[in-house]
Order: sequence, then C-alpha cells, then structure tokens
Amino acid sequence: MNISNKKHFLTVKDYSVSGETFDLYHDEILDMLITHPQPSLDNLGKYYESVDYISHTDSKRSLFEKAYHFVKNIALKNKLNLINSLQPSKGILLDIGAGTGDFLSVAKQDGWKIVGVEPSEKAKAIAIKKGISFVEKTSELENHSFDVISMWHVLEHVPDLDNQIKELKRLLKTNGTLIIAVPNFKSFDAKHYGKFWAAYDVPIHFWHFSKTAIKVLFEKENMNLEKVLPMKFDSFYVSLLSEKYKSSKMNFIKAFFIGLQSNFKAKQHLEYSSHIYILKNS
Repeated sequence: MNISNKKHFLTVKDYSVSGETFDLYHDEILDMLITHPQPSLDNLGKYYESVDYISHTDSKRSLFEKAYHFVKNIALKNKLNLINSLQPSKGILLDIGAGTGDFLSVAKQDGWKIVGVEPSEKAKAIAIKKGISFVEKTSELENHSFDVISMWHVLEHVPDLDNQIKELKRLLKTNGTLIIAVPNFKSFDAKHYGKFWAAYDVPIHFWHFSKTAIKVLFEKENMNLEKVLPMKFDSFYVSLLSEKYKSSKMNFIKAFFIGLQSNFKAKQHLEYSSHIYILKNS
C-alpha cells in the first residue's frame, strides 16, 4: 500500500530480533495502520529468527512458556467449540499459518477433515509428527473447496493483503465461514503501552487492523462480517511481553492488572486486545 497520503502514527522498534525501528502510518479511510518500510520476501525470514517466537515451538523452558501452553490448551477447546457452533455438520477445514498444528490436531480428533498451510519448516516438522497434512501453497487447492478457513493471528503477517483476501474468497465454499483473528491497535493495552505494545510486532506484522478495516476489506470481495468476538486472554499475554519490552523484565503482577483493566474497559467500548472476526461468503 502507498503511504504517501497516510499520516504518521508512531515509531516502534523490533524488540524480538533486529532492534531496528519502523514507522506506522494511519490509513484514515480504512482505519488501519501500515508498517513502513516492509521487508522484502527475501529478507523477511531473518525477522522470525528468534528463540522466543513461541508459536513455532512446543518448548516449555520457562514459567512464561508453561503458562502460554496452559492457556493455549484452553483456547484450543474454545476454537473447536466455535467452529462446531458455526458449522454443526463437520466438513473440510483449512488452517492457514497452522504453526505446530495443535488446532488442526484437535479438529481432526473431533471429526473434521483438515488441511494446513505453514511457511515455517521448523513448525511444520513438529506438526507432521502430530499427523497433520500440509500443502505448500494454497494455489494447489481447488476453488470453493472448504467449509471453514481459519487464520489465527496470521493475516497481519501476509505481505500481499489484497491478493490474500481474493484467495480466501476463491477457496471458501458458497456460504462457507472464514475466521480471522488479529490484534486490535485500538484496545486499551495498545494505547497504554504505546511504542512498547508487543502486538505491533514490527516488521513481521505488516498491517494493524480495526473492526472497520476488516469489514471494508472483506466487503470488497463480497464477504460479510457477521460477528466480532473478544480474545480475552490476549490482553494478559500481550501486556506481559509489553512490560518486558518497556522495562527489560517480566512484571507479571503489573501485566496482569493492565490486562484486566483492558478487558474491563473493552466491555464498555468493545475494543479488546484481539478480536475474532466471523465472516460469511456470499
């Protein structure tokens, strides 16, 4: 996206890998932030080379990682209950950015036919040991072949946003369901931590969405936003990482109270740390 007519919003740092700084620009029409500069595809991989990139590992080395996996198991059950409520007759599920395959694993055990896409060879190797089937690219898949497509904290990582949305439209069955989960830069924890907010996660997060942005972007491809759901655990996880970026230490107590405050304020303003968007094909 062209940033020449966009307003500068914030300068933020890559705390995970490079220590480089990046600018966020605000698209006022979409109400969305754009990371600038965005790394080329050739250079993108190096920004993922962090031992702390937790979604690409099953390790439980620290209290933080153990807590993450405990919460993840609860979230997996919630995700499964969600897709079952949206699609009572189990069909074919595509998970894009499947990581180590845990969501697809629980869906498969529950009777779903599953396909995964995951660019990280390290994460994919772990998932394959769990019995997960992958394709290299979604372009290998047939038109309108999936009842449900999920992208759990993945859309913000996609370099070519417009083409990705067109591809989701191509793959989804008529009346199929798309589930998109992304951070929300309009949440209380985002405003509280500012440039230290961990969910900016530059430069591997190319885009930073609002509810307006998701609605408008998908309406262009005749996919309708049906429902927005909160991800209440995210405020605690993101606040904990943000405390680490801000003060160089894990302040569990302070992060807990900021996460709690974020969820409390979101009950009034409906701006949670992350949202799940339920979209229907039409």
